[in-house]
Amino acid sequence: MSTALRAYSDEFVMSRIHVIRGQKVMLDQDLAELYGVGTKVLKQQVRRNIDSFPEDFMFELTADEFEQLRSQIVTSSKGGTRYAPMAFTEHGVLMLSSVLKNARAREVNIQIMRLFVKMRELMLTHKDLLLELEKLRNSSKEHSGKIAVIFRYLKQMEQRQRETELLDEIRRKPRPVVGYKTANEKGRK
Repeated sequence: MSTALRAYSDEFVMSRIHVIRGQKVMLDQDLAELYGVGTKVLKQQVRRNIDSFPEDFMFELTADEFEQLRSQIVTSSKGGTRYAPMAFTEHGVLMLSSVLKNARAREVNIQIMRLFVKMRELMLTHKDLLLELEKLRNSSKEHSGKIAVIFRYLKQMEQRQRETELLDEIRRKPRPVVGYKTANEKGRK
């Protein structure tokens, strides 16, 4: 890996991935920054090779989408871009390296592709975990009634044990002698 690639941490690159229209995408201005080219240059190359970017590779954000995204990433509404940003899906990002044709773009694309793969693996792992938790929750619902009965019996057993211990304690205490006392026994006091 070159030193240019090391300049961007995975966390920094991942922070530039957004979910728009239910897809993970990266915006033209973020990609231009990562590739070390101007946003205008990146857009020109895309427009010159527009056949390489079908709708599932790249789309332009609507004004509403852009405004919503801007509020999410807390950017200033002053200055910035005059045109709707382009959003590139994973395949669109991959295609960009072929139209930009510079070493840095290829290296950064490799990093981005690895991050997309990691994200997909994490989502699959979490999906499996969620399914397992759902199974546990459902089985616990089935068994909750049985568990309640067991706890009720355990409490009854505990209560009986306390009653038995109390009776045993009462039986062990010496009881006062009941009956008549002889004259000799009365005088001994």
